[in-house]
Amino acid sequence: MDAKDKTPPHIPVLVLAGPTAVGKTALSLALAHRMGAEIVSADSIQVYKHLDIGSAKISVAEQEGIPHHLIDTVDPDQPFSVNDYTIRATHAIRQIWHRGHLPLLVGGTGLWIRSVIQAYEYPSNPANPLVTRAQLEQQAVQYGWDSIRRQLSLVDPDSWAHIDQNDHRRLIRALEVYLTTNRRLVRHPSGSSPYRVAYWIATRPSAELLARIQTRVTSMLDQGFEREVIDLLHTGLSSRSQSLKAIGYRDMVDWYYGKSTRLERNQLIVKHTKAYAKRQLTWWRSEPAAHWLDLSAWTSEDALRALVKSAELLLSQAVGGP
Repeated sequence: MDAKDKTPPHIPVLVLAGPTAVGKTALSLALAHRMGAEIVSADSIQVYKHLDIGSAKISVAEQEGIPHHLIDTVDPDQPFSVNDYTIRATHAIRQIWHRGHLPLLVGGTGLWIRSVIQAYEYPSNPANPLVTRAQLEQQAVQYGWDSIRRQLSLVDPDSWAHIDQNDHRRLIRALEVYLTTNRRLVRHPSGSSPYRVAYWIATRPSAELLARIQTRVTSMLDQGFEREVIDLLHTGLSSRSQSLKAIGYRDMVDWYYGKSTRLERNQLIVKHTKAYAKRQLTWWRSEPAAHWLDLSAWTSEDALRALVKSAELLLSQAVGGP
């Protein structure tokens, strides 16, 4: 399977993006039922197996019979890049369309969504990545992570602007790619998009969204988020694994190793989740073709009606059948 496999032109794809806790899941299920669609998840945490509670992962029962793709795909000790996601999501979208169904791309990881719908191409892995990676990690230890951030801002300002400044793994990866290939991590779209896209972003007023985040974190803790992380660590999963660097999980791991109290940990999870939601919204403001859907101003039925109308228009404009 290759990201450059020939994709039939103008496959219709409806994107439903939005910040964490905004209410994408319920809306996407209702739309999938109405349109006979299948859902391709664009969530960088839910892609991992066993990271269930802390990612608010939809259960099999909650999926209501709607096929979901790119959920529970990767073992938690394995790395998973935007390139890996692009390859698998591209394949899933093509197969959904071949089955005669509308692909819905749903999630909160903006870079993953953009990479798929704009058909980004990525450099091949460097021939000897571990050497460069070790050198950069040593630089960070010796001179601090600000030295890595400054270097990346000079050679790849786009990656620097879009990578969480505390996401050390992705900072290293972006700089490593440039230093070993003289190419930026994300170049340009490979050409015209193979999709006809309707891009929707679900949102809510800031105060309402932040309150929903607080409620979600409380619910996760009540459901056993702490035990989930402890069990993962007891299986031998490294605390340095990519999966445990995710929002919420990183704070749980730090608590486990005595870096915070339970109260401090819970407050940090809320704080970091709220900050993440703000970064998500900042990202989507750079999507000029997106339609914004304020879920506090629309009734559930009106919001669904708008998405159904958009999906029907997409299908009517599709060039060539599945």
